[in-house]
Amino acid sequence: MRYTLSSMHRSVLKFDSSLCFYRMVCQALVSSDTLEWERTQLWALTFKLIRKIIGGVDYKGVRDLLKAVLDKIQTVPNFMSSAVVQQLLAAREVCFSTYYFLFSLLQKLCLKGYYFMYLSLISDFVDSFRPTARINSICGRCSLLPVVNNSGAICNSWKLDPSTLRFPLRGMLPYDKDLFEPQTGLLRYVLEQPYSRDMVCNMLGLNKQHKQRCPVLEDQLVDLVVYAMERSETEEQFDDGGTSQLLWQHLSSQLIFFVLFQFASFPHMVLSLHQKLAGRGLIKGRDHLMWVLLQFISGSIQKNALADFLPVMKLFDLLYPEKECIPVPDINKPQSTHAFAMTCIWIHLNRKAQNDNSKLQIPIPHSLKLHHEFLQQSLRNKSLPMTDYKIALLCNAYSTNSECFTLPMGVLVETIYGNGSMRITLPGTNCMASGSVTPLPMNLLDSLTVHAKMSLIHSIATRVIKLAHAKSSLALAPALVETYSRLLVYMEIESLGIKGFISQLLPNVFKSHAWGILHTLLEMFSYRMHHIQPHYRVQLLSHLHSLAAVPQTNQNQLHLCVESTALRLITALGSSEVQPQFTRFLNDPKTVLSAESEELNRALILTLARATHVTDFFTGSDSIQGTWCKDILQTIMNFTPHNWASHTLSCFPAPLQAFFKQNNVPQESRFNLKKNVEEEYRKWKSMTVENDIITHFSMQGSPPLFLCLLWKMLLETDHINQIGFRVLERIGARALVAHVRTFADFLVYEFSTSAGGQQLNKCIEILNDMVWKYNIVTLDRLILCLAMRSHEGNEAQVCYFIIQLLLLKPNDFRNRVSDFLKENAPEHWLQSDWHTKHMTYHKVTHTHTHSLLHANNTGLFPRSVQTPAHRRIHSSTQSDSFQNRPVTYLYNTLHYYERHLRDRTNLKRKLVHAIMSSLKDNRMPGWCLSETYLKCGMNPREDSVWIPDDTYYWPFPNCDWRFNEFPNPAAHALHVTCVELMALAVPGKDVGNALLNVVLKSQPLVPRENITAWMNAIGLVITALPEPYWIVLHDRIVSVISSAVLSSEMEWVGYPFQLLDFTACHRSYSEMHCSYILALAHAVWHHSSIGQLSLIPKFLSEVLKPIVKTEFQLLYVYHLVGPFLQRFQQERTRCMLEIGVAFYEMLQAVDQHSKHLAYMDPICDFLYHIKYMFTGDSVKDQVERIICSLRPAMRLRLRFITHISKMEPAAAASVPPSSSVSSPAAPSIPLSVSQ
Repeated sequence: MRYTLSSMHRSVLKFDSSLCFYRMVCQALVSSDTLEWERTQLWALTFKLIRKIIGGVDYKGVRDLLKAVLDKIQTVPNFMSSAVVQQLLAAREVCFSTYYFLFSLLQKLCLKGYYFMYLSLISDFVDSFRPTARINSICGRCSLLPVVNNSGAICNSWKLDPSTLRFPLRGMLPYDKDLFEPQTGLLRYVLEQPYSRDMVCNMLGLNKQHKQRCPVLEDQLVDLVVYAMERSETEEQFDDGGTSQLLWQHLSSQLIFFVLFQFASFPHMVLSLHQKLAGRGLIKGRDHLMWVLLQFISGSIQKNALADFLPVMKLFDLLYPEKECIPVPDINKPQSTHAFAMTCIWIHLNRKAQNDNSKLQIPIPHSLKLHHEFLQQSLRNKSLPMTDYKIALLCNAYSTNSECFTLPMGVLVETIYGNGSMRITLPGTNCMASGSVTPLPMNLLDSLTVHAKMSLIHSIATRVIKLAHAKSSLALAPALVETYSRLLVYMEIESLGIKGFISQLLPNVFKSHAWGILHTLLEMFSYRMHHIQPHYRVQLLSHLHSLAAVPQTNQNQLHLCVESTALRLITALGSSEVQPQFTRFLNDPKTVLSAESEELNRALILTLARATHVTDFFTGSDSIQGTWCKDILQTIMNFTPHNWASHTLSCFPAPLQAFFKQNNVPQESRFNLKKNVEEEYRKWKSMTVENDIITHFSMQGSPPLFLCLLWKMLLETDHINQIGFRVLERIGARALVAHVRTFADFLVYEFSTSAGGQQLNKCIEILNDMVWKYNIVTLDRLILCLAMRSHEGNEAQVCYFIIQLLLLKPNDFRNRVSDFLKENAPEHWLQSDWHTKHMTYHKVTHTHTHSLLHANNTGLFPRSVQTPAHRRIHSSTQSDSFQNRPVTYLYNTLHYYERHLRDRTNLKRKLVHAIMSSLKDNRMPGWCLSETYLKCGMNPREDSVWIPDDTYYWPFPNCDWRFNEFPNPAAHALHVTCVELMALAVPGKDVGNALLNVVLKSQPLVPRENITAWMNAIGLVITALPEPYWIVLHDRIVSVISSAVLSSEMEWVGYPFQLLDFTACHRSYSEMHCSYILALAHAVWHHSSIGQLSLIPKFLSEVLKPIVKTEFQLLYVYHLVGPFLQRFQQERTRCMLEIGVAFYEMLQAVDQHSKHLAYMDPICDFLYHIKYMFTGDSVKDQVERIICSLRPAMRLRLRFITHISKMEPAAAASVPPSSSVSSPAAPSIPLSVSQ
């Protein structure tokens, strides 16, 4: 038999060298009926022969053959020798790619009881792939956390498996154990953050349209509740609930959302809570817990089975062990509503049981009897005061009982509607409203259950629609509007709140042509709404563009309000929101663009420029072709053709610059404009018939020069006759905008050619008269048009000089602003007398141009004054204290203009000082800038600029985040940190290096155990800064790769894959500088936008490739970039393919430069991983040429990536095991294979 097999081997090699033949021989041997484990000699020689010729089999043949061999091995008793498996695994170098897929087969073998039989072999085999797993792992990934609502939080970096909470790792590789663990800490952290529900859904792939229960989400919600109970146990009790009150509010909102959309099961959560709280003795937070549960119960018990809610009584038995009656709390305090929560729950359960005729009725627990008796007694009192929380208690207890609910809800409704007879006067002519002026306070609204709030907001919306249908001449009551705006802040009533406002209330009001109510609602949206989800804002923007085209809205005040609201919506879009929202309209971009307003479309382009700059969307690209915004820009140019001034264009990202240079629009010369105005003015003076004058100058299609004529009229006669006003009326609000644009250009020409002195003063006086005396054009509209014109050189300076004169020159205007600020504060949600102060202001200033009482009167010059901020540096006034987003304004301005401001440090300081100083009276100390910066960085002397040392660069008063500029503490901290860093009188490169040095220089304030948390913070901050700040990381990488440690040919002291494992080395105090840089780079790139990451291919090919010569350098680059291939594949495939080619080119350089390659197996494993997980055959043509040039041992290993296997199978089959250079054995590592 030995002679037969040996002869067969020689014959096989001589007979045929085709792949098909080798495969057929191997298959015949394995499938032979005579191949039985009892025939030991035949068994051993057969597999020995297979071992020798398997290298000539193609990839699929090897894969099928290995499967058949493992099936055959399962016939061997587990007490027999493992020599066969050992021979198979030894053939690794000649059939390399197939062994990459051997994990699943080996796992099946282990599960069937063969694990201990082959333990040593399988362990060694698995360990050989640990380097590949290490190359594909982000250092310290389990410690990296996002900032909710930050641009980096919406990418694929934070995705988790919704059933296991594990990272979605690619390939069956032996990753580190912690990467296979459920990432409960990550999900829990995100769940804790206010306004995080959308991110949670994105992380877990949850879709509101598809109801799917997520048990792991349930568990984390339960754990959060337990955590809140623990906090309440150790916290001092306060009347307002203490610092944990905000956490309980947030938990209530989260629970309602996730249970409402059936991502979590309410009874399962309650039972789990009971299990986790049993025996803990945590009772101080019990009222808060019952309050949270009451929120869901009261709103859903009518539509669900009673049995779903009965587990709450088990919690009651656990948390309320009292045998005596619990005393009634002080109902003058808001926390009394929480103390009554359990009694309210019992009332709802009992009501449900009665309605269902259920036998599950539960008698009132003895401990709750006093509470229950108090509620019943209060219900019998028909006169309910608004001075305590008795009304809230009754609403909460009886919201599912219409007979009892009518009384307390009726009192709330009457409080905000008025009694129907009292009337109040509003600013304007014959403007009246219902007499209620005091809104419901936030403390009271917070004390109502979600069900009660839904009833209240539904009542308000129904009332407004009814008034709109009735075409009532009465304006909405001030109390109603303020209360409605406060209710819209509650995300848990979104369906009846903001969703109903956008999709039902506004369309109904518009359909009824109730223009006064529409005006009020739009003003309310502009100045009272907070944290509205971006898709609702873009939906409203689309409605407004449609509304602007309706003839009925061609009224001065309403048209201005519609345009101002649209402008605010556009400019308030966050940089990370722009692309996701506008890509929804790529099939029909007209719906989100203005067909007439050049200013709105210009504002959108500025927003696009800012968003793509801040998110680095166009990084590495010089053309707009193929990008998502090309069609949007083309549609804008079709609607409103225009140019941009060169100084504005220079700030645009390169692709936008190229687009507008290619789509240049010819402009009328200022000389021709002047000539046309003179000609029209001569016609005006020569015409005598009034009707002819009105017809000629208001004719559609005539040159928009009439405001220029009025200017000339005032310049010559100091007055405007009535015919001029009739012409303005005939022209209409919509068409008048074109006249304002022309007038803005004409003003610049007039001021540019003015002789100065008396003539200039005369021009200023006439301009202010047109705004304030004759009300021909509003201040905000004129400033907006001036700021948006495309003036060059001296004319641009003159344009902003005019803006400055309009804002600062008139004493009347400055006095109005000053008077307003004396009596008002920006915290509108805390005010109860807004209307009274508003009316007092109007009486003092005798202002009738702003007839709406509900607008925040920063509306005197709202978004139009702030929009030029992206065309200028803000000329601050006191009104900056009413900036609703001051930090965002500074962040966007400093970020967008970084290149232009980097050498103008004093200007940056002035800008930050102007904004922040105006807010000092309305904010708590330390809310934004650090004490060090306030003390040193505000130094106005340019000759002694403060340069902070390394101890300065360290990352950072609770508040109601519902009304804050940012939705959560982390987002606030991130932006204020970035503002301060950008405001420093230090180059961005130095700041970036200083941030990296926080961990690289081992500052004593960085605890070793928290090093990855500090790297996470640095990654968050540095990626939120402009490119000069974070690009310094590339310099650090180059320095490390060029260092002697990686560039020399000497042997490393240890196994390189362990030395590059930062986490393990850090724990053992054996980390190296190169591993620090690796971990820090991973932290930074993990938080980077895809635009920032898209610089990596260029960095690899142009910077790193020329210097990578050694195997250690190559492995370091693979470790550096390998973990991000999965994200490149999902978000920017082109970059992934470029990186794949660059990896092979670097390998070629190393192969040519190095005499000996010690780690060919891990290198080839990684390249096969890239092929089968990411690139496929997409880069085959580019890499085949490279592989053919490599040394034979490397070519043999990589032959399945190319067609080499088809060209030289005999050579592959005949390569002896000793011809390959094996990798040094890795130190023993505990076995950990993905299950």
